[in-house]
Amino acid sequence: MPVFTQPVPRDLRGKLFEVNWAFVLLIVLTGSVGILMLYSVAGGAWDPWAIRHATRFGAGLAVMLVVAMVPPRVWMALAYPAYLGALFLLVMVELFGVTAMGAQRWIDLGPIRMQPSEIMKIALVLALARYYHDLPPENVSRPGGMIIPLMMIVAPFLLIAKQPDLGTAVLTGATGAVMVFLAGLSWKIILPGLIAGGVGGVMFLRYGLEEYQRARVLTFLNPENDPLGAGYHIMQSKIALGSGGLTGKGYMQGTQAHLNFLPEKQTDFIFTMLGEEFGLVGGLAVLTLYALILGHCLITAMSCRSVFLRLVTMGVTTTFALYVFINTAMVMGLVPVVGVPLPMISYGGSVMFTVLIGLGLILGAHIHRAAEPPKGAGLFG
Repeated sequence: MPVFTQPVPRDLRGKLFEVNWAFVLLIVLTGSVGILMLYSVAGGAWDPWAIRHATRFGAGLAVMLVVAMVPPRVWMALAYPAYLGALFLLVMVELFGVTAMGAQRWIDLGPIRMQPSEIMKIALVLALARYYHDLPPENVSRPGGMIIPLMMIVAPFLLIAKQPDLGTAVLTGATGAVMVFLAGLSWKIILPGLIAGGVGGVMFLRYGLEEYQRARVLTFLNPENDPLGAGYHIMQSKIALGSGGLTGKGYMQGTQAHLNFLPEKQTDFIFTMLGEEFGLVGGLAVLTLYALILGHCLITAMSCRSVFLRLVTMGVTTTFALYVFINTAMVMGLVPVVGVPLPMISYGGSVMFTVLIGLGLILGAHIHRAAEPPKGAGLFG
C-alpha cells in the first residue's frame, strides 16, 4: 500500500509496529560507539564519562520512543509555546546564567545544569514548521510572510551569540535558513539575501567577534604561527589523526590522546581519538553510520504528506547533519574550532537529549507520515 494512503495507526501496538526499527538500530550503534570511546578516554574505566554517557543514552532512547508516539497535532499545539519558553530561558541565561569556561550558557537547577540554546534548536524547528504549515503557499515569498520567520531566527541567534556560543548560534541560524528555503522561498529573494548575508558575515567577522573567536579564525587560516598557543588544539588533532593511519593504533592504544597531548578528547575532539585508535577505516565506519541515519531521515521527509511533518523532519535532519559536518571538519582543520560536539558520541547531556528528541520527532513523522493535520490544528483538534 502506498505510504500516502496508509491509515494512521490508532493504538500503541500499531504505532510500535510502525516504528522504523532499522533507524533505531543505527542510533543504538552510534551511541554504543560513544560509550566505547569514552571508556577508552578514561583509560579503561567506566567512570567518569562512559557510565554517565550510557545512562543518559538509555534514558534518551526511552524519551525518543515516547516522543515518537505523540500525535503530530500535539507537537503543532506545543510549537509556539515551546519557542516562547526557550526564548524566555535564553533571556534568563543572560540575566542569571552560570558562567563556565569563559561562557555564560547554562541555568543552574541544582543537581543539573540546563543549556537553553539546545532546547531552542528543537523549539525553532517546531515553530517554523507550524508557521509554514498554516501559511498559504502564495504568501511564503511576500514581505508579510517573511518578517515573522526572520524575527524567529534572528532573536535566538543574537541571544546565543552573546553568551558567547558562536558555533551553536551559527548552527541554529543555518537550520532556520534551510527551513525557510525549503518552505518555498523565491530565488528572487534568496539571491539578494545570500549577498546581504555574505556582506553581513564579513562585517560580523570584523566587528562582532570576541577576541578569542577572532583568534580561532586566524589560527584556522595558519595554525603553524602559534603551535604551542592558539594553534595547539588543531595541530595536535592533525597529528593524532595522521598517526592513526589506515587501521589505527588499536583500541585504548592512542598515544596522543592517552598521553594528554590531545585536548577535550571526551567532547569536541573525540572523533580525533577515534581516528587515532581505529584509523581511516574506523572514521569512515562512523561516518557511514551517520550517512545511513541521514538517509533514513530524508526518506521519511519525502514520504510525509503534511507540510508540518516534512519541515520538522528536514529541520532536525539539517541540525543533525551540521553537527556531524562541523565537528568532523573542525578536527581535520577544514573549519575554525568551535564548540560543536559529535552527536551521540561526544560526552554531554544537553546535546544528547536534544539530538534524541529530534530523532524521536523523525520517528514520529515516519509513524504518522500519512496524516494531514488541519490548518491551525489544536491540541484536541
